Order: sequence, then structure tokens, then C-alpha cells
Amino acid sequence: MKNWLLVAGGAVLVLVGVLWALQGLGYVGGSFMSGAKEWFVIGLVAVIAGLGLGVPALRRQLRGPRR
Repeated sequence: MKNWLLVAGGAVLVLVGVLWALQGLGYVGGSFMSGAKEWFVIGLVAVIAGLGLGVPALRRQLRGPRR
């Protein structure tokens, strides 16, 4: 159960990071983050952190229980 929570948390972090990166690049408007390059960097860090959190947990979940 814990692995699925880590996978879900990682997926949310990746999605939010992509949104922040796109806002930082100016592709998504309507926010104070739009066009601000620091939000692109923050978004990339969030994507990397989400992948680092979710991918190992997903691999452990798909491998199944250890014996």
C-alpha cells in the first residue's frame, strides 16, 4: 500500500512540475508565474523529484513481495 502512495505522490509532483515549467516558459498564462524563468527551474526540480520518488516505488510494486 505504501508503494502506491509513493507512486501517486510522485505522479502528482511530476504533473505539478510540468505545469510550473510550462508557466515559467510562458505557455500557460493567467498567473504571476507566467513567463517567470525561475518557475521553469522550480518545475524541472519538481519533475525530477517526482520521478525520483515514484519510479523506484513503482518498480518495487511491480516486482512484488520479496521472499
